[in-house]
Amino acid sequence: MRASGLDRRIVIQRATTAPDAMNEPIQTWSKLASVLAAKEDIRDSERYSAGAVVAKITTRFRIRWSTTVADVSPTDRILFDGRVFDIVGTKEIGRREGVEITASARAERV
Repeated sequence: MRASGLDRRIVIQRATTAPDAMNEPIQTWSKLASVLAAKEDIRDSERYSAGAVVAKITTRFRIRWSTTVADVSPTDRILFDGRVFDIVGTKEIGRREGVEITASARAERV
């Protein structure tokens, strides 16, 4: 995997459970890794849902393989450029060379 294409910094987050003030378990997100990535937008779409137009963008991120990111899965998420990307799927590139992550996010910024 060529380093010259890894020109974006992304943060991969993993869901964790922590007690709230009433000692009830709540889901929170913690940083798993901050890594350089190559980014490629592969699809965008709009649909009408609940009286509003919902726009989504699907993006492919490629990162270097490491033991920290080897088990990234659809239960994790990515923060990039002020957006939250839900991971749709992952696959290994080569033999522990990299990880390709497909993720989707709302196209408009909130």
